[in-house]
Amino acid sequence: MNTIRLEAFSDAVFAIILTIMVLEFKVPHGAELADLLPLWPVFISYVLSFVYVGIYWNNHHHLFHMTKSVNGAVLWSNLLMLFWLSLLPFATAWMGENHFAAIPLAVYCFDLWMCAVTSFILVNAIFRHEGPDSDLKQTVGDMRKFQASLLLSTLSMPAALLFHPLVAGLMVASVAGIWFLPDPRIEKAVINH
Repeated sequence: MNTIRLEAFSDAVFAIILTIMVLEFKVPHGAELADLLPLWPVFISYVLSFVYVGIYWNNHHHLFHMTKSVNGAVLWSNLLMLFWLSLLPFATAWMGENHFAAIPLAVYCFDLWMCAVTSFILVNAIFRHEGPDSDLKQTVGDMRKFQASLLLSTLSMPAALLFHPLVAGLMVASVAGIWFLPDPRIEKAVINH
């Protein structure tokens, strides 16, 4: 099976996730700039999650640009990743509304961790389906970025509960930094192909 339907469905889910997140903003009842000040945690949460959804969408696009075909395992792995991404609006809203309190922040970190885990599962499902000689496997063979981001995501949960929220926030931001630019090896392989 080709990747067209999987990509179209995934793009729709990404768009819906972003739409739901922006709908969480409640309009202040005042007309002064000071009336926006109480919304700063919600806005910061939204920006962070928007960046994360953008990172997942961008890397998903690159991933499936290198993927020639899919099977049931790839379809289900993709759906599993989209499930955890679809919970991001809830975790984002809860964290923002509660000003980055420990438990909502830990739940947010857990959701991001599950997104990372299921993304790792998806890539491995593609590797298994297309085989060790696939263009994707040959291009991104090592999984260091995944391993580093999984480690930071794992540590962010206890950091949110046991340390300062800023420590967990820095870990979450570091993972975003690791993935902000898609793997240049994929872009190079696509151009040279």
